[in-house]
Formats: sequence, structure tokens, C-alpha cells
Amino acid sequence: MDHKPTCMHSSFKQDSIHKLYSDLLLFKPNKKEVANMFLSYLTAVIATAIVLVECHNCKDYDLSASDQSFLMKHYLRTSKKLVGLSTGEPAASGLTYVRWGKKGCPTGVEMVYTGQVGGNQYTHKGGGVTYLCLPNDPENGQPLSGANNQIFGGEYETTSSFRPSEMKSTLTNKDVPCAVCYQRKRSTVLMIPGRKTCYNGWTFEYTGYIMSDYKDYSNKEFVCVDKDAEPIDDTNKDENGALFYGVKTNCDTLRCPPYTNAVDVHCVVCTK
Repeated sequence: MDHKPTCMHSSFKQDSIHKLYSDLLLFKPNKKEVANMFLSYLTAVIATAIVLVECHNCKDYDLSASDQSFLMKHYLRTSKKLVGLSTGEPAASGLTYVRWGKKGCPTGVEMVYTGQVGGNQYTHKGGGVTYLCLPNDPENGQPLSGANNQIFGGEYETTSSFRPSEMKSTLTNKDVPCAVCYQRKRSTVLMIPGRKTCYNGWTFEYTGYIMSDYKDYSNKEFVCVDKDAEPIDDTNKDENGALFYGVKTNCDTLRCPPYTNAVDVHCVVCTK
């Protein structure tokens, strides 16, 4: 429905503005809502200005009662949608992160999917260097004839020499699971190497150890594998593929202190 103002003899500048203020006083925002309400109020003001411009040939300006009601209803409806806080509902935002080494997400965090780790084979010198969290319900593609196979399964290589101190001793040669987690109450995720607790103001998601491929094999990223890492199942075939070794510090160039030479490296995933 078009809401076109009509020219009348009473002044809009007094009655309609008083109407806006009185209606605003009935709608009592809290402090968190003020910023978003201002945006909606600005929308109402702009809409009113457009109406006045369209009536520039009139000597006196006024909005009918229905026009005023339409603008105020739009203002209040938009305010409530933007604020969202009055209902206790979280804003439509959030973030995702991968929990390496686990099939599920931390308590209270939504799981997008669970899967298995994939990546480039440890002897390959080219191609992808990142680990992938591959879902357990893939939509598979068509045959590809070129010899460029790069997506292999991930496998723990955590014999006693390469196993971080708190990890299970039964993971060696077993396949690595992963889970993609959605934290709807946060907007930023940070993996901090060298720590197992978050800094003040950040929320703890999980802690673990920095792991990657062996230094003489293909390049891989450093990822934070959960300290309570688990296998996909009990299969133990030593198939290799994309490998996960514990890594240690080297004080030849690293500042020690504060770091210590030849120790495993903690990590923590935090959100805010």
C-alpha cells in the first residue's frame, strides 16, 4: 500500500513530532539497545524528510494519522529486529573452527559435521600443504585421469619419540578424526601456540598440542590436535598418507627463556 501524504492546514512540525516522542517514551530500550534503535530512528526521520520533499508545493505540511502510524510501526518493528537482545536471542553471527583429533565438539558448541582428516601424502613435494577435515558423508565427484592424487587419509605417527606427553600411547598408525564446530555466541577464533590456557577476556574451546608432518617430509601446516585425541576406529594398518607427528622446540634461534629447549608444544583454541 502506498502511503502518500496529503496537504492539510495543521502543522506537521508540532503534532506529528510530539506523536513520535510520546510513542518512543512508551518503548523503553535498555542500554544495549540504544545504538541499534538510533539506526531505526534515523530511518524514520529520513522517511519523514522524503515525505516533506514530495509535498514541497504545499504551504502547510501534515501527515495523516495513518501515515504517522505507518512510520512509527516501521520504526518499532525495525528496532526490535535489529536489537534482538530484548528477547534474549543471540545475534545471527558466530564462527566455525576445526577440532583436530576428536569426533565431536566441546559441550555447548554445535557440531556442523564430523569426519576424517585428509591431506597430501607425506612424500609429495608439491601440491596442497593444509590438512582437511573431510566429512563422513561426501558427495563424490567423477573420475579424473590425471596423475595428481593428493587427498590421502591422515594418520597418527605418535611412537614414544614423537608422542606429546599427555596423549594416549595407543594412537600410532591409527586414522585421525576431526569435527567442524559452530560457536554461535562468538565472532573471533584464535589458536595460541605455546599455551594451554586462554588470555583474559577469551573463552576456552579446547587445548592440545601442535602437530604436523615430519620435518624431512612434505610441508604441512601446524595444527592444534586435542590433547585427548582419539582414533576414528581400531584399524591399525600403517598406511601413511598425511601424517601427524608431535613437534618440539629448538633453542638455537628460539628465545630460551622464556621457552625451553626440546619440549612438546602446547596449544589452545580460544574464542571471543
